[in-house]
Amino acid sequence: MGKKRIVTTGDSASDTEKKASQVSAVSKKKADTGMLFVQSTYNNTKIVLTDQKGNVLATSSSGSIGFKGAKKGTPFAAAKVGEIIGGKASTMGMREVAVVVKGVGSGRESGIRGFISKGINITSIKDVTAVPHNGPKPKKPRRV
Repeated sequence: MGKKRIVTTGDSASDTEKKASQVSAVSKKKADTGMLFVQSTYNNTKIVLTDQKGNVLATSSSGSIGFKGAKKGTPFAAAKVGEIIGGKASTMGMREVAVVVKGVGSGRESGIRGFISKGINITSIKDVTAVPHNGPKPKKPRRV
């Protein structure tokens, strides 16, 4: 009728897999200070954690968490992204962060607040949002 299945219990291979997953919970990368880049648009919020040289240590966004559509641009989604990155930073042993904010979305402040909730100090907050100084050249008038 079909092949018989043999079930074994107390397999030593599964025990080693469990130990390996527990060890991977501790980050291999270690950094005391770093920089947090928050890019907030109307549609999404992206947060990138780097070391002082600018090498990326962790990144996350509202879309990568699982929010879809208009919910990606909400402050709640940005706070969740901040909490996730804060958790990753705390496992790396990070204590201080300088924040660079870019964009005009609603998740600017709440993303930082979510990050702070994990107990990491913020040394400075810098806003580098691009501001148009005159805008593009207008269209020529239509000739009929």
